[in-house]
Parts: sequence; structure tokens; C-alpha cells
Amino acid sequence: MAGGGLLRIRDLKLNIPKEAKALADKMLKDLESSKRPYLEAVKTSLDNSFYNSKVGYLTPGDKRVRTELNVSSVQKLARVVFMLEILIRNLDIGAVNTKRELYYICKGLIKGDKNYKPLDFEDQVESDSIIDFIGDMLQVYREELNCFANDRGGQTYSNQLIVEETLTDGAKATIDLSTLGTSPFMPKNKPQSLKLRVKKKVDFALIIESEGTANTLHTMGFTKRNNCILLGAQGVPSNGVRGWCKLIQDQLNIPMYFFGDLDAYTLQNIFRTLKAGSAASLIRNADFSAPEVKFLGVLPEDVKKYDLFCYNVKESDPVEARSLKKARDVLDNDPFFIDKKNKGLSDILKWLLKEKIRCEQQSYFSVDPKDPIKTEKIILEKIRNKSYV
Repeated sequence: MAGGGLLRIRDLKLNIPKEAKALADKMLKDLESSKRPYLEAVKTSLDNSFYNSKVGYLTPGDKRVRTELNVSSVQKLARVVFMLEILIRNLDIGAVNTKRELYYICKGLIKGDKNYKPLDFEDQVESDSIIDFIGDMLQVYREELNCFANDRGGQTYSNQLIVEETLTDGAKATIDLSTLGTSPFMPKNKPQSLKLRVKKKVDFALIIESEGTANTLHTMGFTKRNNCILLGAQGVPSNGVRGWCKLIQDQLNIPMYFFGDLDAYTLQNIFRTLKAGSAASLIRNADFSAPEVKFLGVLPEDVKKYDLFCYNVKESDPVEARSLKKARDVLDNDPFFIDKKNKGLSDILKWLLKEKIRCEQQSYFSVDPKDPIKTEKIILEKIRNKSYV
């Protein structure tokens, strides 16, 4: 069923080792029968992405990527079997590895056996793509294969939040964020193992695009004066950040706001990924997106209201030109921006294409340099006045 047939396949609790063995047995049987073995995976791209505002995140359609054995694909198929064997072994013995560790495990095995030489990876990007293909093929999360990315971002501050973590041995760990001083809490990239509770009512969560700005606001007393959760996304949100925001949304049911730059890249790469997931991770978006988060700013009307400093965007700059080109493309082809519910966000993109300027979140600090908490006051004013999209 297009737009949702694969949405919650993982709820079936797939027996991964059993499924992997069945795939390998089928490939072997095809070879013995003089047939070309093949592997299929969910196509994770924009042309196989669907968005329903009632669901809130991008979901996959019915398209598949089919890799059939031939001269050009033999290395990929062999690499899949090679990596899959390592992952299944880890599941069997309870081992956990990062993507980078798996890259070096593969390099070590290949170095130790000359028969593996044709499978060698030139860099980690190649091994990462095989791991991603295996996840899309089995329709399981990378974490279900005991593989974790070295996620960054998600530095979180709060005087009210308490996190309870269930460790791998079943033990419980309790973290009171108010006791960490200026140090942030860092969520793992499997936040589903965390449970949240609060000491008193939390009014909102504020997700800051820049980790540095989040740290500045905290240092200046933002979390002391406000019953809130303050979080630094550190650019394009990692799986850890996305899953963490989803957890806050679901377990605490509080208003969530994103505070970031006014530019095409922020809207289409950072905010969209946080709110609705990405085409590259279609099978993951259900648990790794926060559909309720609102875009607090910088908004176009803020530029004039607060006399914010802006940059001119020049299409002669290759980076800016690519960003503008993508903005035009997503307005025509991205189901998230096409959806009527997100008209406010697409209107901002259109405004940026017309005005060709960008305004960074840090510009608020120049509104009244003599007032150290002026940016905080503006943020609170915007929340009170519902000045968000």
C-alpha cells in the first residue's frame, strides 16, 4: 500500500538471524539452480516518500531497490553477506559496535585473509552504505543490529527533568539534570531505553540549532528562570537528537519549539528532518521525528521587527546556489513542503528565494547588547505571542 505499507513492519518483531539465514539460503539455492540471486531493499529517496499531516512524518511507498548478481554488482552482494555475517555474530554473542568499529573489524578480517581482498572498503562511507542497505533490506533499525552511530548533538539542560535509563544488564540509572551544573545531559542514540519524569510542570522544550547558543542561554540562567528543557541540536539533527525529541514529545506532551537560522538550509535540511524525518531514513522516521515541534524563528517578520543583521545570499557562491536550487526543488517535489498544513514553512522558503538573504539566530544578541538576557526575552515574547510556524 503506497505511503504506509512499510510503516510499522518492524512491529512484527522480525527474527533477524532467521531472516538473514533465509536470505543467504535463497541466494545459494539460486546459484545452484543457475539463477541470478538478488537482494531487495526499501528505496529510501524522495520519489518513494509520502507525507500525511495526520501521521506527521515521511513514510515509504512501495518502490524497492533491487540488486541482482552481475559483473557490476557482485562486490556489493558479497559485501552484504560479509557484513551481515558480522552483524549476526554480534547479535548472537551480545556484542555492540559503532559504524566506525565495524569498518575496522571488516578491514582486520580482510587483511587477515587474502580471499577477502576483493571485498575491501576504501573508506568508511562504503561500509556505512552496506550497513544502511542491510537495515533497509530487513526493514529493521540499525540499533536492532547492535550497530550504533557515534551520534553528536542533543546537549540538554533542565532544572526539572529527571531521566531514568535501563542499562543492558537490566539495572536502572537515574540522572537529575539539575545536579549537572553547566554540564549537559547527552542522550544516547537509542533513547527508547529512557524514561522521563519531571519534578514540577515543564512549560516548554526549546531546541536550538546551535549547540553554542544553547550553552550560552543556559550559562546566562535560562533554565533557572524558566521551567523548561533546553536542547542543542548541533546542526542537522542526528538520530540521537531526533529520537530524543520524539521521546520528549511523547512522554511529556509539552510544547516544543525550534530556534534556528532564517535560511533555506535550516528549513529544508535541519527543521524538516527534525519534524518529519528524512527520505534517507524512511523506515526510521516513526521513532526518529517530532511532528509537534514548531518553528519559532528566525522568522521573516522578525528581521524588521527587531532590526536584525542579515547577509545577502549570492547565487555566485556555489554553496548558496546549491541551497537555493534545492529550495526551489523541494517546493515542487518534497511532499512535506507541498502539504497544505506546512504552507507557512513553504511561504518562508518562497520569501527567502525572493529576498535572497539569510539571518542567523545569533543576530538576536545584537538587538540590545547591554541587556545580557535580551535574546531570552525575545524568545519568551515570541512564545507568548504565538509567533511561530
